[in-house]
Amino acid sequence: MVVDGQTTGDLAFHAATRALDAAGVKGSGLDAIILGTTTPDIVFPSTACLLQHRIGANGCAAFDVNAACSGFMYALGIADQFIRGGQAKKILVVGAETLTRMVNWKERSTCVLFGDGAGAVVLEASNEPGIIVTRQHADGAYAHLLRNPVGVSAGFRADEPNYGSRILMAGSEVFKIAVKTLNRVVEETLDAAGMHASDIDWLIPHQANLRIIEATAKRLKLSIERVIITVDRHGNTSSGSVPLALDEAVRSGKVQRGQTLLLEAFGGGFTWASALLKY
Repeated sequence: MVVDGQTTGDLAFHAATRALDAAGVKGSGLDAIILGTTTPDIVFPSTACLLQHRIGANGCAAFDVNAACSGFMYALGIADQFIRGGQAKKILVVGAETLTRMVNWKERSTCVLFGDGAGAVVLEASNEPGIIVTRQHADGAYAHLLRNPVGVSAGFRADEPNYGSRILMAGSEVFKIAVKTLNRVVEETLDAAGMHASDIDWLIPHQANLRIIEATAKRLKLSIERVIITVDRHGNTSSGSVPLALDEAVRSGKVQRGQTLLLEAFGGGFTWASALLKY
């Protein structure tokens, strides 16, 4: 949980510094910064622009992506396409959130679920295997099931149910749709890569709900021991959860070079996304 004075940008800076150090890359060597967040420091400039200056990457492209909990996964997919298209060679991809600044602490059904955190990766053009497939989807028809009714042009929607709560979620409905949707995107991703569930070494999911994670693992016939789980310690850090879990898995030695990883996330919008990669 962030302390007074800390921002999403502060968490992003810490994660970015660790990722750049691990990759042996300086900020000045980046061609782009893509930051997934639904809790930016300010409306504008983007948190990515603020981060860019702090790490000495001035001049490269820098922008935020708001896809709720799928923000990092969307950013990863965009970065992959930038590199494949020849527009960039090195990209910093960050997922960062300060959700505790958004919750209503009197709304116990939601406030206990969410946390603050950030994670980052550096993508670099290479002839070695890396990202194999990414997929991104959204369906705004379900916006009413998981939302924050506060906005710049909409103001605060006083006609919203549970007025006073800033994260509004229909938990059971979200759970049902999330399980079905993640199953579909996992199958789509594997089919696009011409691979099978048995080819996956590790599942690194969005850390929203243990039951959703277990349901996805069961669908893949993947032992829970091959799933990276951090929700019991970090809570749901939205865009920060997948890169946080990936970072922990790598630094703990669980994930090894050459292994196949499946990353996936589901969030408000609804949005959902996945990435299959060789680490």
